[in-house]
Amino acid sequence: MEERLFTFLGTFGHNQEWMVLSHLVLTVLIVLLVARAATKRIQLVPTGTQNIMEAYLQGVVSIGSDSMGEKNAKIFMPLIATLGLIIFVSNMMGIIPGFESVTGNINFTLSLAIMVFLYYNYLGFKENGAGKYLGHMMGPVPALAPLMFPIEVISHFSRIVSLAFRLFGSIKGDDMFLMVLLMLVPWIAPLPGFFFLFAFGILQSFIFMILTYVYISGSVMMAEEDHH
Repeated sequence: MEERLFTFLGTFGHNQEWMVLSHLVLTVLIVLLVARAATKRIQLVPTGTQNIMEAYLQGVVSIGSDSMGEKNAKIFMPLIATLGLIIFVSNMMGIIPGFESVTGNINFTLSLAIMVFLYYNYLGFKENGAGKYLGHMMGPVPALAPLMFPIEVISHFSRIVSLAFRLFGSIKGDDMFLMVLLMLVPWIAPLPGFFFLFAFGILQSFIFMILTYVYISGSVMMAEEDHH
């Protein structure tokens, strides 16, 4: 039987479905509360939570500006920023003793990856048309199409695995590291470990956001290139 640390929400239910769902609901509530606090009293000169959120949103736009330009980055910023907040809060929750990170569950990270996959392909078909979008996967030379198209299809589906398992593997490894750390040493000694877990949580959020921007950029920039 898998060894588990005590969790506060685990006192109400011990099955895996309850643990994932309850921590996901808590994560979403925290994000909504932060968003509410940032927009409750919007000021021309931001302070407090509004200042932090505006800096975060500007950072998200700057991440996407490198791959698709500032204009497009702002269009997709709400999606990317929401994903980043959900992943970040979930990652940080896993560091706090008594809580678990929902991103440490492969079903959740796989759901996020599939959502991103479906969305950027939807944009690709919408912005370019089925003929051009699928034709882009067949390579520059028609003779290479039978070889290039299967490779491109596999490459696109592999992005689901890449997004899901990179996030899941990192956070699950962090959870196991934290579990061993707390079992072997006193509460004060693991503080440096908590710092590294915090840094890794931020890094994984950043990676997921920038890859989502890159995938969306690859789908919509074909239409943008035709306009120049």
